[in-house]
Amino acid sequence: MTINEIKARFGIIGNSPLLEHAINVARQVASTDVSIMIFGESGVGKEVFPQIIHQLSARKHGTYIAVNCGAIPEGTIDSELFGHEKGSFTGAHEARKGYFEVANGGTIFLDEVGELPLNTQVRLLRVLESGEFIKVGSSKSQKTNVRVVAATNVDLIQAIEHGKFREDLYYRLNTVPIRVPPLRDRKEDILLLFRKFAHDFAERYRVPALSLQTDAQKLLVDYRWPGNIRQLKNLSEQLSILEKHREISAETMMAYLPPAPLSNLPVLLRDDSKNGQEFSERELLYKVLFDMKKDMNDMKSLISEIMKGAGNDPSWHERNATLINSIHAEAQPANFPTSNSNVTIQPSSIQPNVTVSPIQQHTEVEESLSLEDKEREFIQKALQKHKGRRKMAAKELGISERTLYRKMNEYDLH
Repeated sequence: MTINEIKARFGIIGNSPLLEHAINVARQVASTDVSIMIFGESGVGKEVFPQIIHQLSARKHGTYIAVNCGAIPEGTIDSELFGHEKGSFTGAHEARKGYFEVANGGTIFLDEVGELPLNTQVRLLRVLESGEFIKVGSSKSQKTNVRVVAATNVDLIQAIEHGKFREDLYYRLNTVPIRVPPLRDRKEDILLLFRKFAHDFAERYRVPALSLQTDAQKLLVDYRWPGNIRQLKNLSEQLSILEKHREISAETMMAYLPPAPLSNLPVLLRDDSKNGQEFSERELLYKVLFDMKKDMNDMKSLISEIMKGAGNDPSWHERNATLINSIHAEAQPANFPTSNSNVTIQPSSIQPNVTVSPIQQHTEVEESLSLEDKEREFIQKALQKHKGRRKMAAKELGISERTLYRKMNEYDLH
């Protein structure tokens, strides 16, 4: 079966080379009995690959069972997977077959396998190595012939380092890895998927199909899609139901998209020296504000010393006029509007023959450290400076136009 035939049979949409590579790997390993581990973020469509493997294998006439390991309570997951004997625990009024017994000769898909408790991981490892399991409350070992396909959206190597996942189980499951690409790495498929979803929802809700303006198409392609295909599908459904105008603009679409970094902007910074701690936009802005406050206080102290020297030496201001102005210029943060941006220190304002008291001239004022207040002030000043032109204001502030639009809505600055 060709890749295009597989995509048609299982409803896979897209022509991304990364996607087709994953399909090709699934096709190649289907005829074997090796264990498969499927890696991918939430919402990328990992669940279709175990079905491809099962349907293209010699087990296609056997039972296929999909198990969401994260949805089963820890106290009952052993019973669900391996079964239990009557009276083995409170509420066990009769014996029950587990999934590994029911799926004998078939395939079991363990979704979110990283959520399995450690005790269950030990039982699973035994099944993979010897094909044997023991029901809860029994001492008799049973045989099963089941192929296991597992999937996860977490970093299992990190889970192993933290003692939450067994290393031997990881390597036993990960005989052949299949990596399903996130939607942001399949940019050529985004508009194709959206058109398919829009057409489907138009038929379901009996409304005209949506169409996208050029700016809306660019927004879709540039968006990072943290929820991947699931998020794109939900967006298409919301727009199909709620929007009266069937031609969607970027401005309309932004109201439905939660804040997320765009592909043409830096991803959140990562500092490896701090155990991979990530800094958000808000934390970076805090750092900028505190650095500004420190610079302003340093400048005040330095000017105080300058004024002392000027008072004791009548000719001092003439020799150091250039220095005074350069101090003021360097104290201003680059590309950031401030409340003191129009203040200029004139050397002539320093009287050489008058002793100036630094206490009278140097007054400490406690500045507000509220992030919201400072952020609102910066945005207002940038908009005033550029006469309401958002693109220029966003460039002045060092943020994207979309982020500026969101902040304006947040602070009611329209």
